[in-house]
Amino acid sequence: MCADTFGVSVHLTDEELRLVVHVPSEIDSGWTDPEAFQSLVASTVWARLDRRSVLETIVAEHDPGETVTVGTVTLEPDGTVVDHEFAERFVNAPGANS
Repeated sequence: MCADTFGVSVHLTDEELRLVVHVPSEIDSGWTDPEAFQSLVASTVWARLDRRSVLETIVAEHDPGETVTVGTVTLEPDGTVVDHEFAERFVNAPGANS
């Protein structure tokens, strides 16, 4: 098994904010359930960043239709978090757990 790096963004619409997981084009074959790894990526992000602060910042600074990069998460197919890197403005947001 080898680790894969997933990009993480938030897409804004008039009605909602949606976490978007960007999957690498060549992903390890150990990932068998797309919903499971997307959920794991989301859990990893929100365990390290304050969800409310991040989303409030995005809403205040961006318009509907925009997709805002939050950072990257590197995971092994067994769920081990190898690395993560988030935009500085989200890492330093009040309540961040990074």
